[in-house]
Amino acid sequence: MRIKQQMGITFNLDKCLGCQTCTIACKNVWTNREGAEYMFWNNVETKPGAGYPKEWENQNKYRGGWKQNSEPGADAPKLNQASKFWEMISLFYNPVLPQMDDYYGKGPFTFTYEDLHSEEPTKYSQPVARPKSQITGEEDIELTYGVNWEDNGAGTHEEGTGKLDYNFSDMSDEARKALLKFENSFMMYLPRICNHCLNPACVGSCPSGANYKREEDGVVLIDQDRCRGWRYCVSGCPYKKTYYNWRTGKSEKCILCFPRIETGQPPMCFQACVGRIRYLGPLLYDLDRVAEVANTKDEKQLVEKHREIILNPFDPEVIAEAKKQGISDQWLDACRRSPVYKMFVEWEIALPLHPEFRTLPSLFYIPPESPVATALPNDRGTLDMVDGGTVLPNLKEFRIPIEYLARLLGGGNTEVVERSLLRQLALREFRRQERVEGRTDTSILEAVGLTESQARHMHRLLSLAHFHERFVIATARSEDTDNAPYLERGFTGFDLMSPSEGTGGQSRRTEFHGKKMGVGS
Repeated sequence: MRIKQQMGITFNLDKCLGCQTCTIACKNVWTNREGAEYMFWNNVETKPGAGYPKEWENQNKYRGGWKQNSEPGADAPKLNQASKFWEMISLFYNPVLPQMDDYYGKGPFTFTYEDLHSEEPTKYSQPVARPKSQITGEEDIELTYGVNWEDNGAGTHEEGTGKLDYNFSDMSDEARKALLKFENSFMMYLPRICNHCLNPACVGSCPSGANYKREEDGVVLIDQDRCRGWRYCVSGCPYKKTYYNWRTGKSEKCILCFPRIETGQPPMCFQACVGRIRYLGPLLYDLDRVAEVANTKDEKQLVEKHREIILNPFDPEVIAEAKKQGISDQWLDACRRSPVYKMFVEWEIALPLHPEFRTLPSLFYIPPESPVATALPNDRGTLDMVDGGTVLPNLKEFRIPIEYLARLLGGGNTEVVERSLLRQLALREFRRQERVEGRTDTSILEAVGLTESQARHMHRLLSLAHFHERFVIATARSEDTDNAPYLERGFTGFDLMSPSEGTGGQSRRTEFHGKKMGVGS
């Protein structure tokens, strides 16, 4: 058992406001420069919709991520885009890269705001700021697509981008068309950053070994000194969270604000989040089982298999082995307080984004609840109840289809989504009975597999948690650990499951500077 450290993340979609404050914070700090105009390391999409870039979820188009390797004796998945051999001989031709049209149509744009001040006022019309290309400076360009094009459901109808949404793939065309009709439409917000996966396809795709996972916290980075601009990391990432900087000729991506994490601060998008939907906490996982789990035959089992390789930080055997492998007491203590471990493993209310991509993401989402029927034949009138006032609602009454959420967060497995939603609803009803009716009834919790202690902790963390409870950040204390010489650079490029020595790159602890952290100069 090789125990590795990983910063885990949870986003509570039930609380996301879609305000884009996180996007602005990230943009202003990391990508507000030439060559990065179209980059959004953090963005919030309105679903249903095609997303950013357009149809990023459709791996029949982009061939990102991994696929199950069914060859006899195979114990690891293989890259979806090409074998290593074919990738090397076609190094100068990558046909599955997203094009600028997939991001922005005619390129990222701004508006001629100066016209609002410089033009002479007229009594016949309002002053107008015209769209202008941020690349060429051309004015009056046609706007055909952009980040969050479906803002608040604006473009999700059947004639718009809704029909391109991959998450309808488990439904019939008739069902999709019915759900995209105006009167039946639904929407939800999906904030996205790099998932800092346990089995990152961007790392496995990189021919030059520039993409790598940091040993001390599992953050996936791009070494700007090694990057040669092949862009296989862009096509290899199924979430399309790696971008090519056209000015520097290097690839860039979210770095989880690791300079902030190293000083005990959460990433900027976490800090700026108005809805307090974001949680950060460390995890321990068994690296020896990553390949086996990623190669699971039935994609509907991927979520449960993923939970199995996250190690229990309260287990004495895990603690003893972790200490033997040089993991500090500070990290172990933080793992025991981690909100991400509670939500993903213990309470099972958080789920990975598209587990069928087999990257084993470290970012988990709590699926959103949605409105249900409220006209009841009895007098109880509880907002959560339908069908004659049953204890819990019939999830088929939810406006957001369970099949849609299952394709988005469960690899098509509706059971894991239903378990998460029912536990959230049971908690709401349990607390309502206490606050409104003045009685405590644990039977509703028992029906969904929760204890009273778990429910109270869940209520605290989801609703009332303070800053230090939402963001549990372990200090590295590399000077006290046995593996100090091997920190910073983990497995890289074409040698994903091997120690970094096998890549020809010397493991090293480097002084922080711009080029080491995946940010263009």
